[in-house]
Amino acid sequence: MKKTTAASTTGHCILAGAGPGDLGLVTLRVREALGEADVVVFDYLCNQEMLKWARREAEIIYAGKKAGQHTLKQEEINALIVKKTKAGKLVLRLKGGDPFLFGRGGEEAEALADAGLSFEIVPGVTSAIAAPAYAGIPVTHREHAAQLTIFTGHEDPTKPESTLDYAALAKAPGTKVMLMGVERIGPIMDQLQQHGVPATMPIALVRWGTTGRQQVLSGMVSDIAEKVASTGFAAPAVAVIGTVAALREKLAWFDKRPLWGKRIVVTRTRQQAGALSSKLRALGADVYELPTIRIEPPTQEREFVSAVVHAHQYNWIVFTSPNGVQAFFDKFYEVRGDARELGPAKIAAIGPATAAKVREYRFAVDLQPKEFVAEAVVAAFEETESIENLTVLIARAETARDVLPDALTKLGAIVDVVPVYRTVPETDDVSGGIARFTAEGADLITFTSSSTAENFKALGLPWPEEMKTASIGPITSQTMRELGMKVDVEAGQYDIPGLVAAIRAHFA
Repeated sequence: MKKTTAASTTGHCILAGAGPGDLGLVTLRVREALGEADVVVFDYLCNQEMLKWARREAEIIYAGKKAGQHTLKQEEINALIVKKTKAGKLVLRLKGGDPFLFGRGGEEAEALADAGLSFEIVPGVTSAIAAPAYAGIPVTHREHAAQLTIFTGHEDPTKPESTLDYAALAKAPGTKVMLMGVERIGPIMDQLQQHGVPATMPIALVRWGTTGRQQVLSGMVSDIAEKVASTGFAAPAVAVIGTVAALREKLAWFDKRPLWGKRIVVTRTRQQAGALSSKLRALGADVYELPTIRIEPPTQEREFVSAVVHAHQYNWIVFTSPNGVQAFFDKFYEVRGDARELGPAKIAAIGPATAAKVREYRFAVDLQPKEFVAEAVVAAFEETESIENLTVLIARAETARDVLPDALTKLGAIVDVVPVYRTVPETDDVSGGIARFTAEGADLITFTSSSTAENFKALGLPWPEEMKTASIGPITSQTMRELGMKVDVEAGQYDIPGLVAAIRAHFA
């Protein structure tokens, strides 16, 4: 599909399901559309972290609706997406789960059709199936249920009476899944019992299914309402009614992982956070991202370009971070276009992540110290070859320690330090991390560089009691202590896998 822009004569609207909450269940089509859209309109049940995939220039509009709180009425949402599409925009309308399963996507599609506008439908993974699966409940099973009935417990409040046929629902064999009915769980369960559903029928409620905040409340049709009231269990939740609900006791998996229930904050850049977040989520943590920095071109870009143009004249190029590698080679291919033009320069890299980034650009790494700090590079050079009178280009961040260039200069090298990127404070809270941190706090916050710690401190956010900290290595730890932060966890191996391992050991 050809991307439309504001200058186009006709727009296009994508009505898409954002999935049940787990970012891993977002479809490839939705991720692609986020990277193209001019306007993104999203709902309350959408995981806001997917908005990090949107273009920085995109207009982001929250149109959330939850019980008793409507940012926009449905008619206003319809008018909004019609207006934006008419203006020639590529509009992405994100709806939790699937847009056509009790999501009022049909009404929005009708509004676009009535206006004669171009649109498409992107199905999404529905919570009706995904939430039970993450709770260890198969909605069908050869020995329990050969039929699945999905209904809503939240009907149009303007209707004079319910249109749910409780007699038919009660008689339907197999599993029954109810969406959006926690607030009315008592009357609904009463109706089902009155029409023949056994009082002892198992039921499970799954709240915030597929996310690190998932909660499951199990019971029977006869007592689940009392349990909801006594525990304060609240929406959003999916109810699974049927004998399959009892299988959770045997099949529960999502909430049995080593970091389950731990709220962990990731402060890396929006583009880089995913690598750490995904590893922690795989261990069961409730991870949310609060980016404190973003990567920008260096202040002296002319000096940067000059260094790239003349890179073939150096004996060694030293990279200290994956960000430096990406910035350097992106510019290299922009101005050179041929990998052979790097010439005979050898490459040194600090840390496996930096080395891996170099290899992504199809270059070999000639020197990689065992430890992931600048001092180790110096030691590695001393062990391998003399660098006296050799020219060395250090491609690094605009603000960095001078340990490496000073030490290489003392060894006799002719060193040029060229900033290839800079870190600046992240000012946008697109994914809602700051709001969630302020409201809920966290069990642990991670820092992967000195700049993430410095910029988090600059935000001036309240520090939750009992919150622990985790540092990727001694340099970051030193900065944290200088900022008045206690270091509770420090990676023994100074990279993302090492940080994850240290966090897991800490909570174990």
